[in-house]
Amino acid sequence: MKVIVVKNQLEGAKIGFDLLKEAMENGTKTLGLATGSTPVEFYNQIVNSDLDFTDMTSVNLDEYVGLDGSNDQSYRYFMNKHLFEEKPFKENFLPNGKAADLEAEAKHYDQIIAENPIDWQILGIGQNGHIGFNEPGTPAEITTHVVDLQESTIKANARFFETEADVPRKAISMGLASIMQSKNIVLMAYGKEKADAIKGMVEGEVTVDLPASILQKHDNVIVIADEAAASLLTK
Repeated sequence: MKVIVVKNQLEGAKIGFDLLKEAMENGTKTLGLATGSTPVEFYNQIVNSDLDFTDMTSVNLDEYVGLDGSNDQSYRYFMNKHLFEEKPFKENFLPNGKAADLEAEAKHYDQIIAENPIDWQILGIGQNGHIGFNEPGTPAEITTHVVDLQESTIKANARFFETEADVPRKAISMGLASIMQSKNIVLMAYGKEKADAIKGMVEGEVTVDLPASILQKHDNVIVIADEAAASLLTK
């Protein structure tokens, strides 16, 4: 696990973009994508570049249950707004949060990942150490699944909604085993509220209590963190 400490999110986004450009030059065809505030500047770098994604495929980490793509809080809407409308891909995949049978949708998404192995996965990290929506206690071997969001995650995401009561209580998420199948992983973290999670992920024991710690077992992980998020690291 390589850690790159940057001064701010813009510097981190530029480094992430350079890593992506290099990966594409070396044959990367399928990107695993994330949502939330962490990757927004990274997507801005992509949109303002001359990179061509028309031969690329994207597979997103997760989606809220109960929201369709026209809802401005859905992750499909987020991806359309921040990336896909400006940079068309060959194909874009996200879980269907409005599926009538959520368990069947999770199995279907596993099949999508199997048919489109992820070359380069972008991740954020939650204050409780979640990646995707894999909350503390998630088994390492789990693939795409329906998640009951923890109260801390609901509170953290409430800033995007009118009220906390509007935040969905469930999501469909790639599992930890799904994420670990990715050939290369780049995780970004910004702000002092992420410091404990970064400390545990990089220097702590591998434990289900901090899901991101499983990344210690992956061969190709780069962590891009600002000084605040990396402030508790000792190595």
